[in-house]
Amino acid sequence: MGIVLAIETSCDETAVAIVNNRKVLGNVVASQIDIHREFGGVVPEVASRHHLESINVCIASVFEQAGFGWDEVEAIAATCAPGLVGALLVGASAAKTLAMLKQKPFIGVHHLEGHIYASYLSQPDLEPPFLCLLVSGGHTSFIEVKSCGEYELLGQTRDDAAGEAFDKVARLLGVGYPGGPVIDRLAKEGNPRAFPLPEGRISLPEGGYHPYDCSFSGLKTAVLYLVQRLEKEGKDIPVNDIAASFQYTVAKALTKRAVRCAGDRQLQTIVVGGGVAANSGLRQTLTAAAQKAGIAVHFPPLKFCTDNAAMIACAAAEHFDRGDRSTLDLPVQSRLPITEVASLYDTAEVLPNL
Repeated sequence: MGIVLAIETSCDETAVAIVNNRKVLGNVVASQIDIHREFGGVVPEVASRHHLESINVCIASVFEQAGFGWDEVEAIAATCAPGLVGALLVGASAAKTLAMLKQKPFIGVHHLEGHIYASYLSQPDLEPPFLCLLVSGGHTSFIEVKSCGEYELLGQTRDDAAGEAFDKVARLLGVGYPGGPVIDRLAKEGNPRAFPLPEGRISLPEGGYHPYDCSFSGLKTAVLYLVQRLEKEGKDIPVNDIAASFQYTVAKALTKRAVRCAGDRQLQTIVVGGGVAANSGLRQTLTAAAQKAGIAVHFPPLKFCTDNAAMIACAAAEHFDRGDRSTLDLPVQSRLPITEVASLYDTAEVLPNL
């Protein structure tokens, strides 16, 4: 595989990385968490503005880490979908401009494919087929990874994503933003069985339920009703116990579906990606259940769970090796199913006649 520089600006992290054959040579992330915390969530226009302010600094910093210059870079990549359109435009425009100036191939990358490849950075021998449990603030999906660019969506959330549910419950408890890390920290001091909460099952019109789809809206509402009931009764809110019970319920729901899905599809490996992959409760619960079922499970290092450009560069490097190239007029898209990754590539002429 070649040496690839990638830019990731799909949401509120400005990230640039250089990767060679699944080895990270440089990785820079400028987070905007402190900026958006006062709003309780990401403000798209604010995110785009800060990407513009940070992108050049991040590019310069990653070359300092790598210890070489543009001559060694063989391709330039950027996240093109899905994400916040204004934010995506900053990274994609920067990458396309650099591709023209440096006469390098441009490779557009699907953000979710990047999360799939995050575990490749710590598992250099990892190869498909395997099941990916992708859990983040915007996505909760069960994806069979058949090969690079070939994915089958087997199940997903019907409402709130797991990470979104963490943020909403944290807001209900008044413990801050982002919800994932703070709920995880509080849960370590609480009793995970203090309050039985609903896991949520998706009923089918013909009866029964979908074995892999999940729902977290009802769980979030159950926490709301629990807090309201305790307040009405004049009791103190046991924040740690509620956090622990909520986290345990999410981890249990995801684990049951992931292990069953892998077993049904005769897949021997589960790879977890996305911000919620950093959650200690999910890591413990899924690891134990997968081990009992004889299934290997891989979580990315914590620094590669949240949005970063190293995972984007890793995915781009494999596409580059396969001969996939993107045109410089490739648009950014707020939505694009993981099953349509192939639409990002065109092996025809990728650079204009200068």
